[in-house]
Amino acid sequence: MPVMTRTADVTWDQAAYEILAYFALRPENYFDGFADVQPTNQSMPGSSVIFNQTSDLSVASSTINESTDITAVALADAQVTVTLAEYGNATYTSALLRGVSYLPVDPIVANVIGYNAGVSLDTVARQTLQNGTNVRYGAPGQANTATTRATVIPTNTLAASACRRALADLEGGNVPRVGNYYVAVIHPDNKYDLRAETGAAAWRDPHTYSQPAEIWNGEIGEFEGFRFISSPRAPLFADAGSSTTLTDVYGCLFFGRQALAKAYSTQDGNGAMPRVVLGPVTDSLRRFVPMGWYWLGGYAIFRQACIRRVEVASSIGSN
Repeated sequence: MPVMTRTADVTWDQAAYEILAYFALRPENYFDGFADVQPTNQSMPGSSVIFNQTSDLSVASSTINESTDITAVALADAQVTVTLAEYGNATYTSALLRGVSYLPVDPIVANVIGYNAGVSLDTVARQTLQNGTNVRYGAPGQANTATTRATVIPTNTLAASACRRALADLEGGNVPRVGNYYVAVIHPDNKYDLRAETGAAAWRDPHTYSQPAEIWNGEIGEFEGFRFISSPRAPLFADAGSSTTLTDVYGCLFFGRQALAKAYSTQDGNGAMPRVVLGPVTDSLRRFVPMGWYWLGGYAIFRQACIRRVEVASSIGSN
């Protein structure tokens, strides 16, 4: 038998690599996009931006006397202040890494830095929205409905009645819609409960007979005056519910326009979104290259009346 050269005899064979970097599973960012109140005619750069809200006069529905002068009334206003603060993050790469890596280092770092900038600002916007003062717990009609976050129990799940009540609150406050609908941002765990509820007044039965495609696609769509967005980045307060069950509490956000204000510096290269910063190479051998992002701005709730938060549990939550 002839002598055969095999893989064990030479080192010609080796593992191959895909020269493409796959990144972490990333949720969509939504909250910053709903900051529709922003400066349009700012007087000057400043450490904060003050927005003015002028109140309407009370309705004058009584008749006036022909020969007697009316009593004038004063105008009133309110102010909302957005305080600017610095945000940023950075990373370094070494000359050795850049010199021996089979993957292109700089584009990977730029991608990671860019996403971190976006998700960081979106988190600040979400944290601002979820701190609104108009809060309800559980859904109307549920037994043992909670009265505080600490009393939410596993059966206080999101139901259609909570959506209807939020709609009534927003419409009753003359809150402007975002297009034809208000917006509802809920966690996928709450989406599960809302879609599982049965009955003529719930989400599922009307869709079974009139919009079955949304059942097949797993969508909520437009329901009870809201355009629903399902996001794992919706507010979640772990173990914040009943002390006996350590229930996870979810903050379902229902809002219209003018709920969130955003302000930012426009000086020194700053703007509405973060900017990528290439830091100085300061080591003796110019090996350490920094890349990061920077933003100078802030958020504030512009009108409390424009946002409602419904805090509930989920039947599939971790707790």
